[in-house]
Amino acid sequence: MDNKFYGDFDRETLGGARKTDYRNAFQIDRDRIIHAHAFRKLQSKTQVFLSGEYDFYRTRLTHSMEVAQIGRSICHFLRTAKGPLRDDFFIDSDLVEAVCLAHDLGHPPFGHSGERTLQELMARWGGFEGNAQTLHLLTQTLYQDRSGVRGMQPTRALLDGVLKYKTLFGQFRAPPQNHFLYDTQRDVLGFVFGGKAQPRSLAPGERLNRFKSVECQIMDWADDAAYSLNDIVDGVKTGFLTVDRIQAWADEKVGDALGLRLLDELLDAIRTERLEGIFSARIGAFITACRLRERENFMARRTNRYRYELVVAPEAVRQSLFYKSLANDIIFESPQLQQMEHKARKILLDLWDSCWRNYVEPGPRVVRILPPAIGDLVDGARGRKAKARQICDWLAGLTDGMIVRTYRRLFDPEFGLIRDLS
Repeated sequence: MDNKFYGDFDRETLGGARKTDYRNAFQIDRDRIIHAHAFRKLQSKTQVFLSGEYDFYRTRLTHSMEVAQIGRSICHFLRTAKGPLRDDFFIDSDLVEAVCLAHDLGHPPFGHSGERTLQELMARWGGFEGNAQTLHLLTQTLYQDRSGVRGMQPTRALLDGVLKYKTLFGQFRAPPQNHFLYDTQRDVLGFVFGGKAQPRSLAPGERLNRFKSVECQIMDWADDAAYSLNDIVDGVKTGFLTVDRIQAWADEKVGDALGLRLLDELLDAIRTERLEGIFSARIGAFITACRLRERENFMARRTNRYRYELVVAPEAVRQSLFYKSLANDIIFESPQLQQMEHKARKILLDLWDSCWRNYVEPGPRVVRILPPAIGDLVDGARGRKAKARQICDWLAGLTDGMIVRTYRRLFDPEFGLIRDLS
């Protein structure tokens, strides 16, 4: 039975038509992401704690898988709940799964620490943003081989689903720190909107960034649900979140009834070692807190992806914010995580400087430190801005382990064998 929620507009692919087979367009999107090299690299990229330091906590890969599961479950729940959906008119769970699996593809090594450092380095060359880098991969650089570098010909619905932000870097009055697209992605944004001009009511900035397709809203809430709860579980297991630290934080930050109730439940779950089971049930509650609401906007008549929006129960949102605040104040602001940020910044700054001095502003003695294929891309880029983007792409694509080994080969006299260079 055809799903009338989507039409040809949603399934159109960037870069021309794809070959058809036994799968529908969104299943092809999902499968191409799962089998992409960039997706496999997420297993060795930091979510919160440094990748590889311990075996039991989350990496970008396991986080993306959890987000995909929650996203699919939201689709199934909305289809069975009272509302506008029916057997021949529903939000495609394969599409939402693809969006969720792809949503962190562009994140660099060392998590948000790496993202902040790359943004610092790229501020004068068009910026760096994890979400914009995901779009960059899907449309331009996901596949790299002897024939060149290219994107995966994604559907419009997939591209729109990963677009958490829709304001270009150059549309801000002052250079932004995050939440933007690259200026070179203007044409992709135009494709997503089908060439329709945005109304004045959707001014660039926060208002335009909030204008998301329903699949993007599902991914966004699934992402919030996953990391707001799972960061707490990992924090407890690593010893960052102890009863004493949580109680001290609560004495200063928590005073409302909901916060006090969540605090008591959390402390009891830690003491009785039932945290994972209780938080698994809370994920289920976050899923069933969702419903759909019809809306009016300039895209609503063109696609059902903008005719409907996701609405999440306010209490579920407040619960998520409580856990995110707790994790930020105790985990992310801890000396251990700050030390990791310092290390990430040092590594990225030194590697960037070495690339810049040998490929962009070379002196009389040039050392070819980059892999040949990457070096050729930098050499072939025209102008400093384009060369900077190629270096940034290389650094962002490295895993935690790869970038540490590269750094040690270049700067540690006692590390590295010839065979490592292959």
